[in-house]
Amino acid sequence: MSNFEQFQFDFYQSNYTIEDQEEGCNSYGSDKNLCESRKSQGEKHPAAGAFVPSDMFPSSQSYTGQILQPAYSPNTPQLSKVEGFDEEPPLLEELGINFEHIWQKTLTVLNPMKPADGSIMNETDLTGPMIFCLALGATLLMAGKVHFGYVYGMSAMGCLAMHALLSLMGASGVSHGCVASVLGYCLLPMVILSSSALVFSLQGIPGTVFALLIIGWCSLSASKIFTSALAMEGQQLLIAYPCALLYGLFALLTVF
Repeated sequence: MSNFEQFQFDFYQSNYTIEDQEEGCNSYGSDKNLCESRKSQGEKHPAAGAFVPSDMFPSSQSYTGQILQPAYSPNTPQLSKVEGFDEEPPLLEELGINFEHIWQKTLTVLNPMKPADGSIMNETDLTGPMIFCLALGATLLMAGKVHFGYVYGMSAMGCLAMHALLSLMGASGVSHGCVASVLGYCLLPMVILSSSALVFSLQGIPGTVFALLIIGWCSLSASKIFTSALAMEGQQLLIAYPCALLYGLFALLTVF
């Protein structure tokens, strides 16, 4: 073990220097060109651990920023954090839900004599119709009638049939969403009828008269909105008749 330590010490401790290498190069004339080439390469490419002044490597632009922070450049577009959030529309507007328009449509249905705004009624808003369909199904369920499937089925079939009828009557620009929106909003009086069935029975003369009044209310409101939104003046009675047939089916579900 002592011999190995002595060998290691002798191996690393050496008196050989660069001057000795230069003297060796001078002593051998045949290797003079080889030594000169090594010196020139050493001057052009300094060692990795050697210190090199910064003046020897001039740069066109010096970095004056901080670590992990990019330097400011006038050509780089600066994004404003405030603009990204202020210019975005509200979430309800992106979803197409406008509570003011929903309230105006509801008041138009509740007051059949009130003139309808065609620009608002022509929107494909299905928030109110979905709420009124759920309310009708819930009130029927409270009366012991599970008719959710009938409510949605008749609503879908009625919208398709009414759209086909309006297209045949020459209504320009009518869409399935507009028809479903109008028929769904005018279902609100039928919710009042189904709520009244929880208080007293509708299977009698007073209940039948009340159901007929509700059917006329729904059909009158729907025909008024259709004529205003689709510019079909003079055809309100023609539109009111199929609407009365559709709402009559909902009345039958409620009464019986």
